[in-house]
Amino acid sequence: MEVAATPQSAVQAPPPVGLFRLTWPIFLELLLFMLMGTSDTLMLSGVSDDAVSAVGVVNQYVFICIMATGVISHGAAIVVAQYIVARKVQEAARISALAITMNLCLGFMVSAGLLLFGDAILGGMNLQGPVLAHATTYLHLVGGFLFFQALINVLSGLLRTYGFTRQSMLVSLGMNVLHVAANYALIFGHFGLPELGVTGAALSTVLSRAIAVGVFAWMLYRLMPIRMEFGDYVRFSKEYVRKILKVGVPAAVEQLTYQGCQTVFLYYITFLGTVALASRQYAFAISQYVFLCSLAIGMGTAIIVGRMVGARRPEDAYRQALQSLKWGVGITLAVDVTAILFREPLVGLFTDNGDIRQVTAQLIVLSILLETGRSFNLVLVNALRAAGDATFTVYMGIVSMVCMSLPLGYFLVFRMNLGLPGVWLAIAADEWLRGVTMWLRWRSRAWERHSLVEQEAQPAAVTVGG
Repeated sequence: MEVAATPQSAVQAPPPVGLFRLTWPIFLELLLFMLMGTSDTLMLSGVSDDAVSAVGVVNQYVFICIMATGVISHGAAIVVAQYIVARKVQEAARISALAITMNLCLGFMVSAGLLLFGDAILGGMNLQGPVLAHATTYLHLVGGFLFFQALINVLSGLLRTYGFTRQSMLVSLGMNVLHVAANYALIFGHFGLPELGVTGAALSTVLSRAIAVGVFAWMLYRLMPIRMEFGDYVRFSKEYVRKILKVGVPAAVEQLTYQGCQTVFLYYITFLGTVALASRQYAFAISQYVFLCSLAIGMGTAIIVGRMVGARRPEDAYRQALQSLKWGVGITLAVDVTAILFREPLVGLFTDNGDIRQVTAQLIVLSILLETGRSFNLVLVNALRAAGDATFTVYMGIVSMVCMSLPLGYFLVFRMNLGLPGVWLAIAADEWLRGVTMWLRWRSRAWERHSLVEQEAQPAAVTVGG
């Protein structure tokens, strides 16, 4: 790719970016991503509850693998954000290209691993009969092409980091519209296509992701203030790789730890039967919309905090994260109360099974404990990562998730005989322990020592966003 005609020294300084301006496109993009998963759940519930359970189990492993590819995308987003505000846009472009190459290679490795070891993984999850058959089919297709999602993660993350959150949202909109249409056609056999059920849902996912990759790549190339050269994709810099991994590895380890614990909890649930498996999937399909606002606010806050830290404005970064936390907790609480009030009709959208509806409704009530704690982590963990203080969140995650919540979950599920609600209570305890700890860490301001880029004395200005 060619270098843009505008020289680095001639580009203007970016104006301050407000939280709302960054967050609403991120919110819509995440909403569309969640709607894609919900459409799978809703449409597959028309096939059978076994199909929903199978896809839920597979997606737990898929999420873990997506988190693994986040090593590069998370790290690159934070490093590029700090370089942009430090007015080092040529270096930011080189880091971006390097991150794309690294994530593509990592995506290929993850896809190959799922194809080679997927059957063995599912064989150890206590699945049987139709559930196992559906899960195997779905994993082979979605897992084998997971490198598309790895590319989407890094490309969309870079777009947002450069300030083009609205454009990233529009691409996600197109991807989701295509996915829902393909789901309708392939799952149920409309428009003259065969009725493929779970296979159709998997094919729809792969097709929509493949097309989105091409659009994201084209858009990033067109919108970057200084474009990536071909050599940037194959020229590895130890300094850039080190900085990407300094943030990316802790972020990915933390996410992998979380998803790994969720997988252990899922293993607990398999012993509770298919009603518990389906209830868990339906409850998650609803609860993700409860924490959606906090997730979007956290991602927007990360971009702003990264820029403020890069511009040597720690006091502004400190106040921004605390203000974002107030918004995140308040909105989450309001949405959660609404979901609890309307839990019966919400669950009724997914299933007519009385036992599943009863258990799922109980989980939604318990979400008042879980989601309020989760909102602390979604905002403050993102802020700490953006400031470069990512290692602390990993250590705390291991202590809380592995050493506390897993044993507590086992005790509540199998010793206290609380069943699936016991899992929700254990997860809530973890979220609150980590949330309070992250709040104390942010208030301590220890993160101010972890900036990733040195500022030049008289840097050239740069424009980002649009």
